[in-house]
Amino acid sequence: MTEDNTSAREATQDLAGRTAIVTGASRGIGLATAAELAARGADVVLTSRKQESADEAAAGIDGSAVGYGAHAVDEDAARACIDFTLEKFGRIDILVNNAGTNPAFGPVIDQDHARFAKTFDVNLWAPVLWTSLAARAWMREHGGAVVNTASIGGMGFEAGLGVYNASKAALIHLTKQLALELSPTIRVNAVAPGVVRTRLAEALWRDHEQLVAAGTALGRIGEPEDIASAIAYLVSDGAKWITGETMVIDGGQRLGNVQMFR
Repeated sequence: MTEDNTSAREATQDLAGRTAIVTGASRGIGLATAAELAARGADVVLTSRKQESADEAAAGIDGSAVGYGAHAVDEDAARACIDFTLEKFGRIDILVNNAGTNPAFGPVIDQDHARFAKTFDVNLWAPVLWTSLAARAWMREHGGAVVNTASIGGMGFEAGLGVYNASKAALIHLTKQLALELSPTIRVNAVAPGVVRTRLAEALWRDHEQLVAAGTALGRIGEPEDIASAIAYLVSDGAKWITGETMVIDGGQRLGNVQMFR
């Protein structure tokens, strides 16, 4: 590849002059994503339920980043965050709907309404809320890119995660619906991580990481940075003709247990 081609490729992923909001960004995939976007030149607003957590996360990022306390399902807080971002940076080009939760572990029929509702509120309603606010405030007129954090769980079935996986399956479907409704000015895509080293996914790897890694084609569980780099690509000009898609990032976990081939 020539130097000119390399420079052109790098330019398509340069986010200088753009502003991003990342929800649920105090740790894990959200924090890694905020750091990656800032490293590529974007001004980034990180949200967390608590202002101090958001501030602490933003302070640790090398680049232009600021924290904002906003629970993902609080409409007033979300609207205030959108207004804050426009006042501070003058634009909203990128929205990463990353906030997620899973209080409903166990068989579906054992879940009560409160746990079911909380799961769907955070994992499904919040992306609708934040996308609608960002679209109306800036993106519909000026353009933008939205990425939703889904899961490979939304593409299959497994014990204990029925409600969570149903919410992520719905989010994958919703991503396509929003991509159609908001085209052509707003691109909407999703990422579907496999088992990643995050607090939310601890039950899936902490006590048996080596076993999970051994059964994964690429030989390890994921790191938040693996997902962050994919999100950064999807919001960049390098992906300007991609919308309505869900990118699986799982190290080959959905391929099946690789040990039978070794």
